[in-house]
Amino acid sequence: MQFTNHLTMDNNTKNPLNIELKPEVAKGTYSNLAIISHSRSEFVIDFASMLPGLQKPEVQSRILMTPEHCKRLLNALNDNISRYEAQFGPISIDAPEPKATFNLADFPTPNGTKS
Repeated sequence: MQFTNHLTMDNNTKNPLNIELKPEVAKGTYSNLAIISHSRSEFVIDFASMLPGLQKPEVQSRILMTPEHCKRLLNALNDNISRYEAQFGPISIDAPEPKATFNLADFPTPNGTKS
């Protein structure tokens, strides 16, 4: 299997990075669920596995990023998905995924009203 990495550092420059990949990290971690939350200063992405027979999803990894780096990740993913689809064809999403994020303002306060 061949992998191609394209890291976009910003909208105008593409720079290759010389990175170290330790063997214990190289095997990867499976995730089929990402839960994303944010504050003004950071995004938190929890990668979890939801598998048959497990009572609840188990978070495998948590990544914290600044909003700027999170947007760079979004741009890099868009670029890589475009390259993937150009080479292998469109990625189809058959069924809608359940909404994995929520807004606290949607939940009632202790007095029964929405905040």
